[in-house]
Amino acid sequence: MDNIDAALWSKNHLWHPFTQMQDWEASAPLVIRDGHGIMLTGADGREYYDANSSLWVNIHGHRRPEIDAALHRQLDTLAHSTMLGLVHEPAAVLAKRLVEIAPEGLERVFYSDTGATAVEIALKMAFQYWQHRGQPERTRCIALTDGYHGDTLGAVSVGGIGLFHGIFHPLLFQAEFVESPSRFATAEEASAAIETVLEQHHNETFAIIVEPLIQGAGGMLVHPPGTLRAIRELCDRYDVLLIVDEVATGFGRTGTMFASDQENVSPDIMTLAKGLTGGYLPLAATLTTERIYSAFLGDFSELKTFFHGHSYTGNPLACTAAIASLDVFRDSQVIAGLPDKIELVRDRLAAIGQNAHVGSVRQCGLMTGIEIVRHKNPCVPYEWEQNVGARICIRARSLGLITRPLGNVVVFMPPLCSTAEELDDMLTIIETAINQEMLAFDND
Repeated sequence: MDNIDAALWSKNHLWHPFTQMQDWEASAPLVIRDGHGIMLTGADGREYYDANSSLWVNIHGHRRPEIDAALHRQLDTLAHSTMLGLVHEPAAVLAKRLVEIAPEGLERVFYSDTGATAVEIALKMAFQYWQHRGQPERTRCIALTDGYHGDTLGAVSVGGIGLFHGIFHPLLFQAEFVESPSRFATAEEASAAIETVLEQHHNETFAIIVEPLIQGAGGMLVHPPGTLRAIRELCDRYDVLLIVDEVATGFGRTGTMFASDQENVSPDIMTLAKGLTGGYLPLAATLTTERIYSAFLGDFSELKTFFHGHSYTGNPLACTAAIASLDVFRDSQVIAGLPDKIELVRDRLAAIGQNAHVGSVRQCGLMTGIEIVRHKNPCVPYEWEQNVGARICIRARSLGLITRPLGNVVVFMPPLCSTAEELDDMLTIIETAINQEMLAFDND
């Protein structure tokens, strides 16, 4: 391994996600060699805070002993077996555990590999459900602007970020977009915009899909309190399925196990991924109700089967990591320990928000975004082409912290296991990076 030149081989052979490779080829890439707790160690020998949880997936820290041990035990028995016509213990145990902690009414678990595939499955389930119910006219899905549900074509069809999704429009199925709830002052105003569409198209609509409480990739856009509950009530009133995408918000990120819990909402379908395995292995799950599941039961000749699957569906190693992660949640009382951490972050963000180059700070639990602007009063944004958010994140890396921006929004989404002292230190680095980079930028 000492003879591997990962940086050079990356430039010669890899194509990185969401990366302009011309810039990458001209850069000096940081090669990560090790992870422990909330720290990553580079090939340069330096340690860095993992302040975006390795793209929002790491929950309990790197090399968590309980998860490591569970994976070692599982490797002694079974690494993989298909679930087409077979089952294994980790998949069955995890399904039971997920149903036990999920919002009431979610009883069935369909496994896949990523958040996007979980969303694809949710959309296909919802659509096919109405076909089996004898309502083939239900071909529309209602989605939100600024929404993000993954990068496969079905997920992109309900994605509302033009920068990511616009070019693929000719390939997508039709979705009806409603203004993001973050653009409204109250849940009543946000739900009224959705109801306007439902009044016209509910008979043609198979589902509404939402990120609960906060839209992550759209810029950490927080919804008015009560919005998710209002959408649930609209779905009940107009007999439309509610898909709640908890890929980013699930597993404690917003302060409760699932964001839906905060408004006592039980969706018809819920998607999970990212933190499901504690950041160890790719695994996703789509949970649904017995009502939806039952619509797919019938004689084989009726063609009610849900013809969808993946080679690594319910991989035993991934399921084992997820079970061990849930054990850590339970044994370490992770959720109970979050309120004090969330309050600390809120206080620090309030101080950072006084910066002349900070337009707003957005927080839902430990999902946070810091919007960088040219001027605050009146608010004058930087053009996205100026790449201000990335410049600040590069500066933060030089100070020992890794995160990644969303345009000109600097993301702070630390592992839930971070201590109060570590959270404070990370936010100090981010604040310093903003001050230093904005001074340098304005002097260019």
